[in-house]
Amino acid sequence: MDTLFVNGAVFDGHAHRPGWSVAVSSGRITWAGPQLAAVGPDTEVVDLKGGLLLPGFVDAHIHPVQGGLERARCDLSPLSGRVATLAAIAAYAIAHPEAEWILGGGWHQPDYPGGSPLAADLDRAVSDRPVFLANADHHGAWVNSRALALAGIDARTPDPADGRIERGPDGSPTGTLHEGAMDLVGRLVPPTTHEEQVAALLGAQEYLHSFGITGWQDAIFGDYANLDDSTPAYVELARDGRLTARVNGALWWRRDLGAEQLPWLIERREALQFPRLRAGSVKIMQDGVAENFTASLLDPYYDGCGCRTANAGLSFVDPLALREHVTALDAAGFQVHVHAIGDRAVREALDAFETARAANGGGGDLRHHIAHLQVIHPDDIGRFAELGVAANMQALWAVYEPQMNELTIPFLGPERTRWQYPFGDLARSGARLAAGSDWPVSSPDPLAAVQVAVNRRTGDGEYEAFLPEQALDLATALAAYTSGSAWVNHADETGRIAAGMLADLAVLDRDPFVEPVGEIGAARVVATYVEGVRVFGH
Repeated sequence: MDTLFVNGAVFDGHAHRPGWSVAVSSGRITWAGPQLAAVGPDTEVVDLKGGLLLPGFVDAHIHPVQGGLERARCDLSPLSGRVATLAAIAAYAIAHPEAEWILGGGWHQPDYPGGSPLAADLDRAVSDRPVFLANADHHGAWVNSRALALAGIDARTPDPADGRIERGPDGSPTGTLHEGAMDLVGRLVPPTTHEEQVAALLGAQEYLHSFGITGWQDAIFGDYANLDDSTPAYVELARDGRLTARVNGALWWRRDLGAEQLPWLIERREALQFPRLRAGSVKIMQDGVAENFTASLLDPYYDGCGCRTANAGLSFVDPLALREHVTALDAAGFQVHVHAIGDRAVREALDAFETARAANGGGGDLRHHIAHLQVIHPDDIGRFAELGVAANMQALWAVYEPQMNELTIPFLGPERTRWQYPFGDLARSGARLAAGSDWPVSSPDPLAAVQVAVNRRTGDGEYEAFLPEQALDLATALAAYTSGSAWVNHADETGRIAAGMLADLAVLDRDPFVEPVGEIGAARVVATYVEGVRVFGH
């Protein structure tokens, strides 16, 4: 059946087009323009009612299976405060007596002194079974005493090289495990079954379609911390036609290995070739996060009193080795996707891409990108455009809120605080922007992220704008989440509304371009289409 969208406006992936109509036939756009296309006897006419038609959103950094599992387990992400969180954990344990472990996550670090909750509190909620709950950013875990005992973690247990055990004055573990220390307990967690992974992916796909998302880059294809490889779940859905989104999987670079893993990555890439599923990217996590002082900085963190410490964070991959690995991956035709929060990690990643370009000539159209980009030294802003490296932004984080105010700004100091999330400077320098959510770290709602990218504050008005000079205009922010992320994903037939493109589309209930700029996040997706087939809405 042909479909015709009328009586609204269009965002074509780059610009706002008031009064356009769009026609779709056999899964592709056949007309996009100001005149009304012909209506045939079998044409379904969709009245936009003054809303906006735009390309389906593409999330350039997300963890759908992890998010789906968290929603199905002890999901703490909607809660606020220690009391409410502990009550929810206790209620979940009572409702699931069959569960060998209590699993889930989403607790918020500002709810606890120093961002580190205690096993003693968790013991009062659940004492008969081990508990392992990841925090909202999934760079730390809250465990109870039962879990610590099963793992044999005590005052004599050394910190792993890539993590830290939170300790009391006597060196005893207090219940929070950061980064690589999560695996000390996570390795004991029962494996997630294939059936659980498939159900989680299906649930996540339905949830993401409700936000107008038609494609994404899954930022971990492989085993990481306590997460089992979700690739088989994707393969099952791709083979039987239940995968309605377009997915590029980022194969996980194990930081305990080196170049010897490259042949295996090539083998996996070749095996993962389906119409809506591919694995052409490799994900390297170069540092941690600022809130637990593992983000990699050029200069050390401050302490709570404003004095320099001796800690400048962690570079998980040796910078010289990173250059070798990125050069080898580039030569093998992989896109490289780097997690970099701190300014040192960003520079180390850019240095690696520069080395690869010098060695390999910069050909191949691989579309490398760096995700998160919390702190960027001003000297490195222009290097993104110079090296052709995309800036993969998670805009929801660029706000004043308790985690920023209490766990980040005091320890970065005033100068580096001004270097955070410099999306405006990146755009002005000519960098290509892509956008993602990192869900379940934060909401997958692209409109909420665009609200922040444009206003540098959420829609509730609780805080003033955060570095408003780094705001983006609405068209640039929407382009990052549509044509920009589609480009990063090599989904070149999507991300734009033009004749011949695949009809991956989203319909909004209003046109944000004519609404007050502070109300962008109030818009809602009412329908989502993949190749012209409605996958969400009525």
